[in-house]
Amino acid sequence: MTSQILVHILFWMLFVFVSLFMFSEYYWRENPFLQYVAILVTIVYVNNLLLLPFFIKKRLYILYVFVFAAISFFATQLYCNVFAQCGCSIMKCLSDYLWQTLVPLIFFSFIWMLNRFLDKQDEVEQVKKEHLEMELKFLKSQINPHVLFNNLNTIYSYALEKPNEAPELILMLSDNLKHVLYESNAETISLEREIQFIDNYMTFQSIRTEGVKNIQYSKSIESNNLLIAPLLLITIIENAFKHSTLNSDIFVEIKEANGILECICSNNFDKDKTTNEDFKIGLQNLEKRLKLIYMDTYSLDFSKNDKFKVYLKLKLQ
Repeated sequence: MTSQILVHILFWMLFVFVSLFMFSEYYWRENPFLQYVAILVTIVYVNNLLLLPFFIKKRLYILYVFVFAAISFFATQLYCNVFAQCGCSIMKCLSDYLWQTLVPLIFFSFIWMLNRFLDKQDEVEQVKKEHLEMELKFLKSQINPHVLFNNLNTIYSYALEKPNEAPELILMLSDNLKHVLYESNAETISLEREIQFIDNYMTFQSIRTEGVKNIQYSKSIESNNLLIAPLLLITIIENAFKHSTLNSDIFVEIKEANGILECICSNNFDKDKTTNEDFKIGLQNLEKRLKLIYMDTYSLDFSKNDKFKVYLKLKLQ
C-alpha cells in the first residue's frame, strides 16, 4: 500500500513539473493548468474507483472505450475554454492539450489493471496452495485407518493370549497414534521419527504374522536429521503385507546415504488371484503424493516376476 501511494505522489509531481516547465507558454504562477489539476485528479480517481471496476466487472470493454474517449475529449475542452481560454478551435485544442488529460488517465488505468492482475495471480496461487494442502490431507487420511486397525487387532490378540506383553504394545500404539494424528499433519518430519514409526509397525507385523510369514527387515541410515514427508514408506510396506500369501517371504529394506533414501519391498503373491492392478490400487495414493510433493526428485518402480517388488528412491533435504 505504501509503495502504491508513493507511485501516485511521484507521478503527480513529475506530471505537474513537465506540464509547467517544459510545455507551458505561461509562467508557473500564472498557468491555469494548476487550477485544472484538481479537476484532473478528480477525473482520474473517479475513473479508477468507479468507472473501471464497473465496466470491467460487467465486461463492457467497448462501451468503456467510448466513455474513456468522451471523458478525455470534454476534459480537454474544459481546460481549453474555461481554464486556459485559448480561443482555439476544437482540433487545435485537442492537438495541444489532449495529452495532459490522456497521460494521467492512461497511466493510472494501467496501474489499476496491473494491480488487479497481480491480485488475481495471488488469489490463484492461494487457491492452488489450499487445493494442494486439501488433497494431501485427503490422501493421508486414507492411509491412517489401515495402520491403526492392524495395530489394534494385534493388541487384541495379545490381550487374549499374552496379556503381560500387551502394555508394551499399547505404548507402541500410543506412539504411532501420536505420529499419525499429530506429527503427520506437518509438511515434513525428521527421518528418524518416520523410521521409528516404521520400526513400531514392523514389530506389530512380526508379532501378528509370527509362524505364518517370514519377515526380513533391515535399515541403514547415515543421517537421521534429514526431513521426509510423513507416511510415505508405510504405504509400500502395508501393500506387501496385504497381498502376500501364507508361508511367504516379505523383504523390507530402507537405506539412506548422501541424502538419497531408498526403500525396497518385495513379497510373494498368488499369481492366479492377484494382478498388477490389485497391487497398484494401494500405491496410487502414494504416487499422487509423490508427484505433489517431490515432483521430479523421486522414482517409483514396480516389477512382478516371482515376487512383486516396489522400489522407491527419494532425494531428501
